[in-house]
Amino acid sequence: MTTDAGNAQPKQRGRPFEPGQSGNPAGKPKGTRHKALLALDAIGDEASKDILEAVVTAARGGDMRAAEILLRRIWPERKGRVVEFDLPPITAPADAVKAMAAIVDAVVTGELTPEEAQAVAGVVEIQRRTIETQNLAERIAALEERTSP
Repeated sequence: MTTDAGNAQPKQRGRPFEPGQSGNPAGKPKGTRHKALLALDAIGDEASKDILEAVVTAARGGDMRAAEILLRRIWPERKGRVVEFDLPPITAPADAVKAMAAIVDAVVTGELTPEEAQAVAGVVEIQRRTIETQNLAERIAALEERTSP
């Protein structure tokens, strides 16, 4: 902001609204897309059939990268797999120690990858916390029953 010599009031430069007040309170309408993205979509729509045919032709011709592109669309990679190994039952918080030992043993023997073990250990931890929460709720209920007149 600047002031003129003949005017004691500062001149406001830029936007004619107060700080913190939007010039467009309603904002962009939902679903509005940038013009560049609309143009790219139009180009893609026009060329998509030709591109798909070219990739299929390349894959048939032995281009493994083209085949990979197609196969990833047809059969997406699985984010996980069923993990089978012996895990002792977890009915008390202390059982989680045995379960974690079984998980570590499965990693050491190569039955589980470290990533799979981490996922299974997370499930064991959730089970342990659930049991602890239930135990605490039962103890609180028992205490309240004893202290009520």
